[in-house]
Amino acid sequence: MVSLRFILCFLLVSSAYATIVSHDGRAITIDGHRRVLLSGSIHYPRSTPEMWPDLIKKGKEGGLDAIETYVFWNAHEPTRRQYDFSGKLDLIRFLKTIQDEGLYGVLRIGPYACAEWNYGGFPVWLHNMPGMVFRTTNKAFMDEMQNFTTMIVDMVKKENLFASQGGPIILAQIENEYGNVMGPYGESGKAYIKWCANMAQSLDVGVPWIMCQQNDAPQPMLNTCNGFYCDNFVPNNPNTPKMWTENWTGWFKQWGGKNPHRTTEDVAFSVAKFFQRGGTFNNYYMYHGGTNFDRTAGGPYITTSYDYDAPLDEYGNLNQPKYGHLKKLHDVLHSMEKTLTYGNISTINFGNSASATIYKIEEGSSCFFLNGNETSDATISFQGGSYVVPAWSVTILPDCKNEAYNTAKITTQTSMMVKKPNEAEDSPSSLKWSWRPENMDNFLLKGKGQSTTRQLLDQKVVSNDQSDYLWYMTTVKFKKRDPFLGKGMSLRINSTAHVLHVFVNGKHIGKKLIYVFQISIILTYQKLIDLGNQHVENGKFHYVFEKDVKFKSGHNVISLLSITVGLANYGAFFESKPAGITGPIFIIGKNGDETITKDLSAHKWSYKTGLNGFENQLFKTESVSKWSVERLPFNRTMTWYKTTFKAPLGNDPVVVDLLGLGKGTAWVNGNNIGRYWPTFISSENGCSAKCDYRGAYHAEKCLTNCGEPTQRWYHIPRSFLNTSGNNTLVLFEEMGGNPSLVNFQTTRVGSVCANVYEKNIIELSCDRKSISAIKFASFGNPDGNCGSFEKGTCASSNNIVDILTQECVGKEKCSFNVSTEKFGAPDCNGAARRLAVEAIC
Repeated sequence: MVSLRFILCFLLVSSAYATIVSHDGRAITIDGHRRVLLSGSIHYPRSTPEMWPDLIKKGKEGGLDAIETYVFWNAHEPTRRQYDFSGKLDLIRFLKTIQDEGLYGVLRIGPYACAEWNYGGFPVWLHNMPGMVFRTTNKAFMDEMQNFTTMIVDMVKKENLFASQGGPIILAQIENEYGNVMGPYGESGKAYIKWCANMAQSLDVGVPWIMCQQNDAPQPMLNTCNGFYCDNFVPNNPNTPKMWTENWTGWFKQWGGKNPHRTTEDVAFSVAKFFQRGGTFNNYYMYHGGTNFDRTAGGPYITTSYDYDAPLDEYGNLNQPKYGHLKKLHDVLHSMEKTLTYGNISTINFGNSASATIYKIEEGSSCFFLNGNETSDATISFQGGSYVVPAWSVTILPDCKNEAYNTAKITTQTSMMVKKPNEAEDSPSSLKWSWRPENMDNFLLKGKGQSTTRQLLDQKVVSNDQSDYLWYMTTVKFKKRDPFLGKGMSLRINSTAHVLHVFVNGKHIGKKLIYVFQISIILTYQKLIDLGNQHVENGKFHYVFEKDVKFKSGHNVISLLSITVGLANYGAFFESKPAGITGPIFIIGKNGDETITKDLSAHKWSYKTGLNGFENQLFKTESVSKWSVERLPFNRTMTWYKTTFKAPLGNDPVVVDLLGLGKGTAWVNGNNIGRYWPTFISSENGCSAKCDYRGAYHAEKCLTNCGEPTQRWYHIPRSFLNTSGNNTLVLFEEMGGNPSLVNFQTTRVGSVCANVYEKNIIELSCDRKSISAIKFASFGNPDGNCGSFEKGTCASSNNIVDILTQECVGKEKCSFNVSTEKFGAPDCNGAARRLAVEAIC
């Protein structure tokens, strides 16, 4: 029997380590103290356990207080009541890594995630349960949602990871962005959100629950804001602090789209303006975006890369200057924590979109000067001082006298990333390839599958999302004198398959794609690129494939391969959006002047999920299947390719260049690194060499990569590689491509630049590499950008290159004050002088 003394001792020890997390109308409070909290999203399945410590450490060094993550239901429960928390799905290990670094955690259980994740994080088996409707007062859904949410909470409690238990988690989230879509759910939606709140509260986690984008969030839920700007957000209760759960640092990429970028200046501007107007919690979405390994990308048509133009790039490198400029902002905001959370607030409006906000406590005051004008700088006179605030920027003065930070004045280096060839291999030509065709005889010639029905079924219903691929097969018999065997016969297919391959009697007669672009998470619209006969009906996208076909007398096998490229992840009732071949399907023929139509929709259809090569695991290194080394075929559909390679030397992140291939899936040592599609080229127009940070940002404002493959480089985490011996790359090529150009490279900092005004301290760092040379340096009014600097009309006569060569070359980093004492005093007619420098790593 456990003694009473032991129980009392245990309770005393537990309570000694517990953290009390609460809130008032100003801020989240931790152990009774109001806090300024800066958080960043890092999704554990979009990286690897081996990457987590470095990512989280860089988050801390970048000035973060917390790491935020979703929990991905379909990854953890791919089959009902069968769970997976292994490898990069080890949620507990991830949370403990956050704890080890001394940071807080924000756990967004949802369990709906959105996140451009396949099906928004919902498992497809959920859709296939009888009577199921998602995210409303549907008993089947609520039972499953509660089961999963409770399981996650119990797992976390068991490891004492909530702050109330002494752990790192200070906030938990139930549901996600439901307010954006709840209108169509009517009264049931309102009842559902109340049920979510009550269910969450019943789990007794001991920390506050949040609901983002939920203006009617029931108490005690804290409603929060998501978006590019949240400074105007007002919580729905005076006791709820102003919180920003998703500050979008960039945007996601889609196949066929360009690369979106959000400028460093604008991200910093949005944060500073948010804190100026009473915000005290900001979370960056994403701080590290990572990679959509395997089939986790949703959308549809979301790329494998989820870089998101985040402060840490897809591979975990510092995205400079965004990382460093935000770090300086975080340091300034933290230095003002007491003033921002306890100070009395007053505002002065100067007109022309300029204003000052003063936070005052007994010990002193802190000021923000805002210039929201998009074109004109502002001169603000305040308490005897004069301050120039550039257009579309915020200046922060922690003591209301001295400028400590301006969002438009970047004093952090810019890092130019480069790809380096794999020094362990000679060239792409050194890779020795073998190949084998995908065996499709049963499907093309026999029409033989696993199940049959006399109707066309949604792909989700048949495949349960176990594969991107689903075969639809039927046999049509014609008599010798059947009028259908005349001239002008065609096959017409109404389809919502993202990609459709059509075969008749074993012959590939064509393919078709549906182009669907989700432009905005909040205001979603879908843009169709005309492929002939492609339609929108009742909000459902489909196209019509039609092609002339010669049928024969006797049996004809029609085999249709439907392919998904990620399931829909957003919108009201998104689970009802069809996938696959929805029909109807017709054979159309002529009998003289008469058109004869034969509807195949109610024919006997046979189904087979997946492809033989996937089922036989040809991607495994120990696969015993026979591969040919003779006459390597190019541009051949439905083909498997395999080669071996040496791991690149060093520790830099590894990428594989798949330019020349069509569309398919890639594996390294049996690890699925995601879908590839380098033949999907973005349009030629809409890009700009330089982006003006001034003015409100939107997802199509700053684009690059016009006329190029949306993605040609694919991340291979170092933990996937054998450091000694051979590694195996396997490709399944669906559309036809040329593997002879495939090569492995590393990504690293190639050069670093700075372009800063005098009286600032600048640090140049090559990220664990030595600075090898100073390529350019000029002090005065230099022109150009990193990689193309030129001397201006005013330049110091001193040899700045020699000065910085002595200061920096041979070192991993160097730091110096930009001053006339160091670099000379060129006469620039009173204009502020700048130093431009480019150093080679």
